[in-house]
Amino acid sequence: MNILIADDHANVRRGLREILVDAFSGARFSEASNGDEVLTQLVNSQHDVLLLDINMPGRSGMDVLKDVKRIYPLLPVIMVSVQPESQYAARCLLAGASAYVNKNSASDELAPAINKIFNSSVAFALDPAGS
Repeated sequence: MNILIADDHANVRRGLREILVDAFSGARFSEASNGDEVLTQLVNSQHDVLLLDINMPGRSGMDVLKDVKRIYPLLPVIMVSVQPESQYAARCLLAGASAYVNKNSASDELAPAINKIFNSSVAFALDPAGS
């Protein structure tokens, strides 16, 4: 599995990678720190899933999501954010995201979200507060 992690904070990218290394042994990871890097990475190599932060410098994750879904409509995208589900999840899912995971719950919910995406075609959102 090839996973692209897009977040403007190196520590967050590293943390997300560490969460997923144990759950997906043999997975390969690429990183991007902004929207332009996401699109470059997608052009230069094949990825099975994109983890995309909503708040990045330059183009927002929502803008990048729209481009990604237009160019790569079958690529599963998991939006990640510190913002509560109630603020962004529905908008992300309507824009084509496969899931929405709050960063505060990523250690418990990110790997199951990826598994669910590959085992189901239903979009969903995860929130630590359960709201």
